Amino acid sequence: MNFDELGLIEPLRLAVTAAGYTVPTPIQVASIPVLLLGGDLCGTAQTGTGKTAAFALPILQRLATTPGTGGIRALILAPTRELAVQINEAFAVYGRNLPDVRHAVVFGGMGMRAQRRAIEAGVDVLVATPGRLLDLCGQGVVRLDKVECFVLDEADRMLDMGFINDVRTLIKRLPARRQTVLFSATLPKDIEQLVKQILRNPTRVSVAPASSVADRIQQTIRLVEKGAKGTVLLQILADPAITRAVVFTRTRHGADRIAARLRTSRISAEAIHADRTQPERARAMADFTQGFTRVLVATDIAARGIDIDGITHVINFDVPNVPETYVHRIGRTARAGAAGHAITLCSTEELPYLKDIERLTKQKIVPTA
Repeated sequence: MNFDELGLIEPLRLAVTAAGYTVPTPIQVASIPVLLLGGDLCGTAQTGTGKTAAFALPILQRLATTPGTGGIRALILAPTRELAVQINEAFAVYGRNLPDVRHAVVFGGMGMRAQRRAIEAGVDVLVATPGRLLDLCGQGVVRLDKVECFVLDEADRMLDMGFINDVRTLIKRLPARRQTVLFSATLPKDIEQLVKQILRNPTRVSVAPASSVADRIQQTIRLVEKGAKGTVLLQILADPAITRAVVFTRTRHGADRIAARLRTSRISAEAIHADRTQPERARAMADFTQGFTRVLVATDIAARGIDIDGITHVINFDVPNVPETYVHRIGRTARAGAAGHAITLCSTEELPYLKDIERLTKQKIVPTA
């Protein structure tokens, strides 16, 4: 099956093609037709299986093809700032051809002023962490009475992090008539109870997490203080054996900053992320594929389309906070029977993420200083 067969409108098909998607993942095949028909869905899937597109594409299609009555029409709750930002970036990528559909992200840990301004300017899709959204609701900045689509992502992590009561409070603010989607890596008793309470006759889909790492990938962990990562990256790239590398970073701003520093050090580098136009992304990919650019600096959402033979090294400038993302990242190397190398720069604060990766892959990666 391809994306043309899923019933998506042309602007969305063009967007996924531009992002480098060719074949939908199993979770997308199972979820998108159900959600396009307006049904509720309970999905068991990890981040890294393509579940963001599984709910974002149907939401965008609904908002683009049916009139609203004003206010926030779709709400996505995520347990962490990092995931919320990634989801918002995904809406930018998939909705690039739908300029009338506006989206924003709100989360704690930073000032509210810019977030308030974004909401007051009007948004159709709001991605949020529970605590900050409750604060904004309490201040009267956010109303949820017009929400048509509600997505609760990583529900089991919400439970683990103590957010489930905040989630229940927010759900009470939503209209009774709505489409509800719940994704969770596992379905413990409390989450199953929540499913019964907030979903109506849901379709259930399940996809096993990706956990295997290619045998031909040599994995290295470098213990590095956070502020020294840029310098260490330059030292690594001084090795002429690194002929074509992808450097992964968590944010768009980080990708731009790293690419600029590499160019200043006379290392040919380009950044790709959701803020770059499609012609810019296409040009960066073409230069990388043809060997004019040695290093591509990418965010996870933009890197979905990187399927190029001959990538000798993947370098994780930031350790991914979702272990499946690590598997997907390093799988960009060691393709077509070739060997590959994965180097991860790990700060002290990121060591818990490393443990999560080892649990998933069932491999011990001994760090080096």
